[in-house]
Amino acid sequence: MLPFRRSGVPRVTPGTDNRPSAAARSADPRSSPPGRPYGGGIIGGIARPGDRGSLCGEVVGGVVAGWEWDGTLFSGTAAYYERGRLPYAPGLADALAEVLRPDGKGRLIDVGCGPGTIALSLTHLFGEVVGVDPDRGMIAEAGRRAADRGVGERTRWVRARAEDLPAGLGTFAVASFGQSFHWMDRDLVAATVRDMLQPGGALVHISDLKTEDRTLGGLPYPAVPREAVDDLVKRYLGPVRRAGRGVLPQGTPGGEAEVFARAGFSGPRRLVVPGGQALERTFDDVVAWVFSMSFSAPHLFDGRRDDFEGDLRRLLREASPAGRFSERGPSTEVFVWRKDPSGH
Repeated sequence: MLPFRRSGVPRVTPGTDNRPSAAARSADPRSSPPGRPYGGGIIGGIARPGDRGSLCGEVVGGVVAGWEWDGTLFSGTAAYYERGRLPYAPGLADALAEVLRPDGKGRLIDVGCGPGTIALSLTHLFGEVVGVDPDRGMIAEAGRRAADRGVGERTRWVRARAEDLPAGLGTFAVASFGQSFHWMDRDLVAATVRDMLQPGGALVHISDLKTEDRTLGGLPYPAVPREAVDDLVKRYLGPVRRAGRGVLPQGTPGGEAEVFARAGFSGPRRLVVPGGQALERTFDDVVAWVFSMSFSAPHLFDGRRDDFEGDLRRLLREASPAGRFSERGPSTEVFVWRKDPSGH
């Protein structure tokens, strides 16, 4: 899902060996960047309690206490991803190639691969790419997209939870998590994935940069009315964030750095791949975006889905009679962790 592709190199945080500076380290930059508390909005962005500046529910074993994963979490969302989700920053694959320096023969495992967005963007760097996701629709969509791109023979899609790894999949040079790690039993998964990596292998944690201001200055259309969409979702689904059959009143956990350090990884090396490209979004794009999110997945609306979509489209027409919205693509933040070259 990288239609706005261009070559580029990563912009890195100043500091020794591209690590954060001493001043930044004092503020614990290896944990997730500040997020908006969940009470500030659902659609505006996934809040990350545990991040600096937000509150966190108790986290036990790497997951939020009182919430359990179930198979409906992303049910019905896969078909909306390609159209609805904003792309990762142009140049992400080039940035990873520069840092990882793959030989084209190694193996990549993308954990929580969704419809293959990250995995498919990196197939040219590896001999084999394996995507793992528990959602049947996501795995089917990833396989379809791989076939459309002519890389079906070099990719493999496995329907399994990350907690079920290693699942006989073997060893890998690189493991990636593209905005998926927060849904998992993170301590268990980090330790298991470390065991699946070759000595010196890399774990790559990828997410949108949440600290930038993507202003629309000079763009022709209004911004997506996120707060109004957020209010509409709450009107239909209630004020507490839905997540499968459960709820997450305070969102999903942050603090990934502590988890990876506990698992025995060294690092991280931080990259920020610049976004900011001008994007135009139609009503259909915005509707797809809403239905691609776990907290507004189609199944959550039960028999009221058509009513919700009708209200959503009316809201969008009022916000932009021209039928278009402007956005800027997000920058992408990457943390690269390493397994000790000795294998220990």
